[in-house]
Amino acid sequence: QGTDTLDAAVEGVKIQELDPKDDSVGYGGLPNADGVVQLDCSCMHGPTRRAGAVGALEGIKTPSEVARLVLKYTNHILLVGEGAKKFALSYGFKEEDLLTPQSRELWLKWRANRGRNDDWLDVPETEKMARVTGTINMNVVNAQGDISSVTTTSGLAWKIPGRAGDSPIVGAGQ
Repeated sequence: QGTDTLDAAVEGVKIQELDPKDDSVGYGGLPNADGVVQLDCSCMHGPTRRAGAVGALEGIKTPSEVARLVLKYTNHILLVGEGAKKFALSYGFKEEDLLTPQSRELWLKWRANRGRNDDWLDVPETEKMARVTGTINMNVVNAQGDISSVTTTSGLAWKIPGRAGDSPIVGAGQ
């Protein structure tokens, strides 16, 4: 309907980033080993041949919007960790706890089963554990042939804090 392809792609992935029942991206994403949700996202805008990305972003529900701001307002491509969060906050994003009761419970179950020799209780083997990966990619092409892409993820569940996968790496995650 005439919307820019990147704007359309960001709006598309935000549906899942904001869905607390989806544990693969955004709010409710599965956390790292410390119980902190760290999000990765990259975007590419075909018409301008520009890209923007964030890695290990904490406390911001929609990393796709932050990655788009990196593309739009900076000469950088990838911001990570505390710098990515500070950048998002400077544009008016609000820091929030991204763990939902469900994602916290799944993390607690994982933590309880780290090893037989730790000080945690073990969850019975018959109890189902959460999937540990999940990523969303959306590619949009308009009638003029312009293309844009967004890839967003909470990454590998229970990862070492600070780990970034391929999703925020432009050209690898899309």
